[in-house]
Amino acid sequence: MRRSERLEAFYALLFLAPFLIHLGIFFVFAFVRTVGFSFTDATLLGQEVRFVGLANFAELLREPRFLTALSHSLSFMFIVTTLQTSLALALAAVLNQRLRGIIFFRTVYYLPSVLSSAAVTVIAIWFFQKTGFLNTFLGYVSATAPVWLTFLGIFALAQLLQVGLERRRGVAVPLTDPALAALSLVLALAFTWGLSALGVVRPLEARPPEFTWLTNPDRFLGVPIPLWSIIILNTFTTIPTLMLIFLAGLQDIPRSLYEAASIDGATPWQQFLHVTVPMLRPVTFLVVTLSLIGTLQMFDQVALMGDAAPLDSIIVLAYYVYNNVFSGEGKVGLASAAALVLAGLTFAIVLLQRALGISEKAH
Repeated sequence: MRRSERLEAFYALLFLAPFLIHLGIFFVFAFVRTVGFSFTDATLLGQEVRFVGLANFAELLREPRFLTALSHSLSFMFIVTTLQTSLALALAAVLNQRLRGIIFFRTVYYLPSVLSSAAVTVIAIWFFQKTGFLNTFLGYVSATAPVWLTFLGIFALAQLLQVGLERRRGVAVPLTDPALAALSLVLALAFTWGLSALGVVRPLEARPPEFTWLTNPDRFLGVPIPLWSIIILNTFTTIPTLMLIFLAGLQDIPRSLYEAASIDGATPWQQFLHVTVPMLRPVTFLVVTLSLIGTLQMFDQVALMGDAAPLDSIIVLAYYVYNNVFSGEGKVGLASAAALVLAGLTFAIVLLQRALGISEKAH
């Protein structure tokens, strides 16, 4: 190797050194130590450490709380990945339009991702309280239902009548014609105001529901209600980052493909299905992979919930590992075995994702 090449390699290693040291200490060394601990009965109490073989893994299969955490992690992963990927793609498609002020809307929709997770979780605890914002809002919506249902009914009726009259005159207008919709909106507002002023339509007494989100023992689709609160919170905070990745992918798609599809008579929905989705496959692969890893390792929002929700209703694998080490006897060996199960599960699901056809190659 020539002197210049040796010098170049030295500078490369010099710049990579901080990352390599961090990787070696916090990942490689930690992983090796975790593997070692998983075959022992090590605790934080300083007792003599004994080799127990696969006993920790066998104990995990018999422990109800581990099985609960495993079930919650898988449910959380499937639901959140599906929700945040589809919603992020839809939001990116909307924000990819060439409209005046679009940068402002992109900034507004990205804001939730820069907020502190702790601050958002504290707000969420208040949001989901029995007398919190969500129940108060639902109570307000149900109380004003007669008014806005009347408005929607008049709007739909006016729109149908106008479209029917125009088509009868031989003018082919769509059901969602914006000009007719504007007139329908004015008519609906005027008639609703008139009916409200005459007392024909009036809001009901506001009665917020007695529903408890964080302490409810019931399940929905097999998932505890308190965990649904974390699902909603996590989806809300992670969509902006994934939306930004999709937005970058959308802006790399050549406009000529859409122009060719438009000349061939493809509708906007057909262009989305047959141009946008196939061209976004590499980005979708990245987003789904990041989402799978992030949801399986979700920890902070469960930890920050604290006593606001019963632990067995929100516990996931990452928090199970933490809870076993830093509570009670400090079961380091058992927690290490659970951490390896979590790592193996993450690796297996990412491989399964590739096997099912979500590849990193565009079509």
